[in-house]
Amino acid sequence: MGLSPARKIDISVERLTQFSTADLNDLCDATIAAIETDGGFGWLTPPSRETLERYWQGLLVMPDRRRLFVARLDGVIAGSAQLIFQPSNNEAQQHTAHITTLFIGPWARGYGLAKLLIENIEEEARHENIATVCLDVRETQKAAISLYKKMGYTHWGTQPNYAIVNQVSIEGYYFTKQL
Repeated sequence: MGLSPARKIDISVERLTQFSTADLNDLCDATIAAIETDGGFGWLTPPSRETLERYWQGLLVMPDRRRLFVARLDGVIAGSAQLIFQPSNNEAQQHTAHITTLFIGPWARGYGLAKLLIENIEEEARHENIATVCLDVRETQKAAISLYKKMGYTHWGTQPNYAIVNQVSIEGYYFTKQL
């Protein structure tokens, strides 16, 4: 018997403007898995499902300040990231936006979804006339730090008391990129 051809994995990224029930369930499942694996979003333990659903639904209420992007693996939401713009009263920094809460569920890592998320966010930022993108990350997120550096982000600062995890102070690294 011969080997069967490898199944093609479908990966994609899109900006979400509304949730289907399945999408909200997928996103909550991926969020919980990521928190349990490496404590993303600042949560150390997953909040209740109701809290997560309200969190995600609340993001779509502010489209003028936030863009929510999701990464899909074979059609299932496996991760997300947000692009946050400055408030309108901050005229001096309208050229700057922030990437936040970028994560990929542990079962979907290694397919290039995080890179694809960042590329899509950068494209959206350019479309919105953003010249500078910033982000921050815990020192423990080694794969993310490596990816940011490979994608041209510059580490410009360190906050020694960025987070407390299990009563241990964790550094935070700040990155920026000129688009």
